[in-house]
Amino acid sequence: MFHLVKQGHYTWPRCKRTLCLMMTRLSSCLLLPILFCVATSDLLAAEQKRLPNIEDRENIRYPGSPQISPDGKQIAFSEDGTIYVIAENAPEPRALTTSSHSAWNPRWSADGKYLYFHSDRGEQSQLWKLPLAMNGEAIQVSSFSQGLSTGLLSPDETKLLVAFSDAQLEEESKADDALPEPFVITRRQFKRDAGEGYITAGSSRNLFIYDIDDDSLTRLTSGDYGASDAAWSPDGQSIVFASNRETRPDASYRSDIWVVSATGGELVKLTDNDNSKYSPAFSPDGKSIAYLTAGDGVYSVPHIAIVPLTGGTPRILTRSLDRWIGGFEFSENGRWIYANFDNAGSNHVARIRLSDGRIERIVEGEVNVSAFDVGPGSTLAVNLSQRDGTPDVHLLQGKSLQKLTHLNADYFARILVSPQQKVSFPSRDGTIVEAFITTPPDYDPAKRYPTILNIHGGPVGQFAWGYSFSTQYFAANGYVVVEPNPRGSSGFGEDYVRAIFRTWGITDYDDVIAAVDYAIAAGFADPDRLAVTGYSYGGYMTNVVITETGRFAAAASGAGHSLIEANFGHDIYQQWYTWELGVPWEDRENFDRLSPFLRVGKVTTPTLYLGGRVDWNVPILNAELMYQALQVRGIDTELVVYPDSHHGGWATEYEQDYLRRVTAWFDRYLKD
Repeated sequence: MFHLVKQGHYTWPRCKRTLCLMMTRLSSCLLLPILFCVATSDLLAAEQKRLPNIEDRENIRYPGSPQISPDGKQIAFSEDGTIYVIAENAPEPRALTTSSHSAWNPRWSADGKYLYFHSDRGEQSQLWKLPLAMNGEAIQVSSFSQGLSTGLLSPDETKLLVAFSDAQLEEESKADDALPEPFVITRRQFKRDAGEGYITAGSSRNLFIYDIDDDSLTRLTSGDYGASDAAWSPDGQSIVFASNRETRPDASYRSDIWVVSATGGELVKLTDNDNSKYSPAFSPDGKSIAYLTAGDGVYSVPHIAIVPLTGGTPRILTRSLDRWIGGFEFSENGRWIYANFDNAGSNHVARIRLSDGRIERIVEGEVNVSAFDVGPGSTLAVNLSQRDGTPDVHLLQGKSLQKLTHLNADYFARILVSPQQKVSFPSRDGTIVEAFITTPPDYDPAKRYPTILNIHGGPVGQFAWGYSFSTQYFAANGYVVVEPNPRGSSGFGEDYVRAIFRTWGITDYDDVIAAVDYAIAAGFADPDRLAVTGYSYGGYMTNVVITETGRFAAAASGAGHSLIEANFGHDIYQQWYTWELGVPWEDRENFDRLSPFLRVGKVTTPTLYLGGRVDWNVPILNAELMYQALQVRGIDTELVVYPDSHHGGWATEYEQDYLRRVTAWFDRYLKD
């Protein structure tokens, strides 16, 4: 059910008007013709821009995670399969790879003379090494027959930490035309999405060390437990990773932090409690390990904890930061940990002092930091989008933030951007809720507009500042778009998240309806022309909304649950259901209360259902149930199933088709 969407817009700074008012009469007279020319120029520029069309979605450029060079003077990143490097004060980034082959995940060598990256330029994706001096040719580092899309180099760059399942290794010895083996299921959690499907014996990924010179593999872990988020120690002698290696690993969200020698041997367990733990990282001196920990795997806000390598009681560093932390990284001297976190429709960066847990917020405001990297001293590279646009690579030195790239300058020079604002209002029980409202480019406050209530996925996620093409496309087609952050959203603290525990579609239903009521009362929305949509948990909430009220003229539900008990043993959320709801044969009331399919007899809203054919996150069964029920009841409905598609990562043509169909469905019932 997890799905996150982000969006944004541009507004003029207030200082423009203030500056004009402060001018003397003489200065004003001299400036008047200039200001008139500038205003006229702006109007002409706006007239030359056009509304976005569906194909424009593929023209937007998004940078991958930035990587600062060891000397702090350059930043490498990937964008649309190409590796770029940019330096401070450089006019534009320099492409290091060609577009004929895809390349991603750049990493600097310790001396800064090479860039390592993954690429599909061979028969399979492998690790490559590119000398930066004199435009050298890339050198292939790995040669795994099954390919290698990820992998971590050792500090001395002689070894590679990789993860393979035993099944992957066994595939090498099978003939290409061999009949696939039957799936033999023995474990409780037996499905994954994104192409993995059934989890059988030998399908869990284990850790190996690949010696580049010897072309040999050394096994570090074994069994069907899995190992994730592995990382090297600074001296290259040890590996840290997260894993649930309990007798029944699928019975809870528990995981622990483990350490193993890089040459193999006994696994050492550093933590021992029921919390979920992940993303471990060694301190620069190798004496401690920091990691993220949460009370459960669903609603608890994650905190940064640190534990000595020799063992002991972990220390929580971020108890005073009641926000959802996305990632963290040590400073070069090991005295600070930098972290980014959701905050009320923004994503900020703070640093935490290890000695006393002091928190300093260093990137704030109406911004969205999607990735960052810590360089020498206090230098940071951040992918940051402001309220008006898409992410660009920025360099933060002390308190100075410099924008290094303008990846979508050409796009925004041609395309109109719909204005957006953030509002707040009380829900039915008085809880204050926030929402983003995006209006059409030619919005007239004297008019009311057809309005789309768009509900985010997750449920633990948030709408945030930044450019969202789907939101802009709806607005460009004449709709006001209301995007609330109801209870369950990640940017407002743990109590706000946990407010939907066993009340999916109940507590948050009041919040999303309050957002619509606000849009009507404020004069944005036409109460007779309302639509509702969402994907994943947003699709589930769409199903809830149409079973609770008939005020929406149309709905489009993307990959949303409908009959919860039908998914017990069918989707990927077995841990979640048993942890929160129990089991259907004993706790039927919990499952029934949260299943909109059981109230489908109340639906009067024409509804479009869409989903992926092989989505195991939210199986298409859910859409089929709702579609069939509405067919039987004579309610206008359609079902669109995308072949060979999972919960995400769809083909471009399918992504465009989805947005085009949803818009056309709303046009049919809200405009025609």
